[in-house]
Amino acid sequence: MSSSRRQMLRSALLGGGATVVAASALGSLGPEAAFGATQPEPGGIDPDFAEGRIRSVEKNVLNVLGSNLVFHQIRVVDGTSLWKLGPVGFDQALPGDGLYARGVRMPDGTLAAESVWLNIVNIKAHIKNISAGKLYLDHNGAEVLAHVVPGRSVAVHSDAPASSDLSMLRVGQHVQILGAWRPDTNEVDIATVFSPH
Repeated sequence: MSSSRRQMLRSALLGGGATVVAASALGSLGPEAAFGATQPEPGGIDPDFAEGRIRSVEKNVLNVLGSNLVFHQIRVVDGTSLWKLGPVGFDQALPGDGLYARGVRMPDGTLAAESVWLNIVNIKAHIKNISAGKLYLDHNGAEVLAHVVPGRSVAVHSDAPASSDLSMLRVGQHVQILGAWRPDTNEVDIATVFSPH
C-alpha cells in the first residue's frame, strides 16, 4: 500500500469515524493482490500484513491466530474489502476460516484492514481426472478436489480473456487454481483456472 493510501486509511480511522474510505481508492480488490504484494526483507516481518485462522468474531473485529502462533486482531472498517470466492459482506467471515489481511497497524496493535481474503488458495497442480463440475488434482503428491462454481468459476487459457467455458481443460494438463479452500478438507471452490494452453 502506498504511503498516501496508508495515511488516508489511518486518518479515516483516527479522525472520529466520520470519513468513509472507498475500498477502490485504497487499491486492488482482486484476489490476485493477496499474492502480488511486495514482501519484506528475508526474515523480516511486514507490520501491515496478517495471516492465520479466525478464532472468533466480535462486532467488527476478527480475532485470528497466525500460523506462527501470533495472535492478531483485525478490524474491518467501512472501506475494507472482503473476498471469499468473490466480494462478500463481513457476515461471511466465520470462525475456522483462513485469511490473509493487509492494512494499517494502529497504535493499539490492531490491524485496520484494507483487504481481507478469506480461505484464499493459489495452487499449482496437474489434472488427474475430470467429472461433472469437478477437477481432481495432484498438488505436490496430495490430492485436491476442485469444484466448479456455476456463475463464478472461469478459465484463462494462455493470454485469452477469462471465460466460463472450462471445456478446454484436459487430464494431465498443468494448471494454476485461484480459489477458496473449504476449511478442514482437501477441497477448494474455483475462482479462476489458469492453463498455459
